[in-house]
Amino acid sequence: MSASVLLIVVVAYFSLLLAVAWWTSRRADNDSFFIGNRNSHWALVAFGMIGTSLSGVTFISVPGSVGAGAFSYFQIMLGQIAGYAVVAFVLLPLYYRMNLSSIYRYLGDRLGIAAHRTGAGFFILSRTLGATARLYLVVRILQDLVLAQFGMPFWLSALLVLVMILLYTLEGGVKTIVWTDTLQTTGMLGGLVICVVFLLHAMGLDVLGGWQAMRSAGLAEVFVTDPMSASHWAKQLLAGAAIAVAMTGLDQEMMQKNISVKRLADAQKNMMVMAAIMTVVVLLFLFLGGLLTMYARQQGIAAHGDRLFPAVVMEHLPAWVQLIFVVALISALFPSADGAITALTSSTCIDLIGLQERRDWDEARKRRVRRMVHLGYAALFLLLTLGFRWLDDASMVNLILKLAGYTYGPLLGLFAFGILTRRTLRGGVLPWIALAAPALCWVVDAHQATFFGDYRMGLELLLVNAALTFGGLWAGSRPAGYPQASVA
Repeated sequence: MSASVLLIVVVAYFSLLLAVAWWTSRRADNDSFFIGNRNSHWALVAFGMIGTSLSGVTFISVPGSVGAGAFSYFQIMLGQIAGYAVVAFVLLPLYYRMNLSSIYRYLGDRLGIAAHRTGAGFFILSRTLGATARLYLVVRILQDLVLAQFGMPFWLSALLVLVMILLYTLEGGVKTIVWTDTLQTTGMLGGLVICVVFLLHAMGLDVLGGWQAMRSAGLAEVFVTDPMSASHWAKQLLAGAAIAVAMTGLDQEMMQKNISVKRLADAQKNMMVMAAIMTVVVLLFLFLGGLLTMYARQQGIAAHGDRLFPAVVMEHLPAWVQLIFVVALISALFPSADGAITALTSSTCIDLIGLQERRDWDEARKRRVRRMVHLGYAALFLLLTLGFRWLDDASMVNLILKLAGYTYGPLLGLFAFGILTRRTLRGGVLPWIALAAPALCWVVDAHQATFFGDYRMGLELLLVNAALTFGGLWAGSRPAGYPQASVA
């Protein structure tokens, strides 16, 4: 298919997003931007969060991982189901009881202002790195498929994508994103199903036949039983649960949408419905990966990893499938980037600037500050996206999960300490503990062979990081009854 036709499709899709943004952002204010006036419908939030949770990285990387790791990624998903239950029945009641706009206010109320700012700071770091890695992957693919054919350099492609995102998020925030995420999730899942159906037809298989062929080819194994492997099933299940709690329940972007639902019961319903749908969708992505791997072997296609899906579709499938793939790809791109910029803006304004408590600022000034922060994050995303060109990885999903192990670990340890203990922190210890835990994890990770021999630590690095943070906080705290270091 010609690049001109693909470009027209991208522009038409973006125009639809703008129309939705205009409709939802009329009479929007700061409350609309931050928490959607607490009036979002739970079903819309649940469906839209699928796109945010999966993103373009899942769309590209999970199918590409099957050739090397079969269905072992599903071990993480099984662990995530337990993690989502913890979010629904432990964390959400806490957030609703405290009527939070930013979930890190809990840390301030429980452990002091240093905990509040440290939690917000680690979220900002985590979400910035993760979102720009996801953004880089999809911009790179759009660049290779469409934009490079018009002589457009990579930096300009990244800039145009970010300008598109800014145009429909600058005013409406969460109120807009709840609706645009629903549209984008529909596009992504529709493309996934159509690609699966077409490949089955092209290979002369039905669903059962495709599954049997994958089993015969050794592509359908789920559980890794080698205890020394970084992908051992027990490690992946535990890591999956921790990832769900940390990257969903302790993440302002994900919880910002959840707490925009009016009633706690509906927010809990949203979380568990999302978990059920996610399980089916991840399994479908892995099934697609098996089909792509078998098709590539039949056709002698050398691409693997993140480049497998685009190579098969754009070089060997009909033009109409290519068109659907591009629509699904850009549908997968925007939820991870638009929600991240909005959540980072919210966390910075609420947690670091204290925008909601500024009685000396009128609504117009607060809106100006919020817009400046929003534009600042867009500029930062552009710089980091360009920087990720030097960190390109064969499987970006693995890189993102590894980064999460370092950056979400202190958040998990902080919240666990606040919820599970009644101890109070000594003054000045928290920032050092929060920095020391990931630094120690880096040392351990870099010298695994020295410390563990043949044993390999994988995604459980997140749990180790959280445990180190928890232990440091315990050592740097006093029993209940002592005064806190400071109060938010």
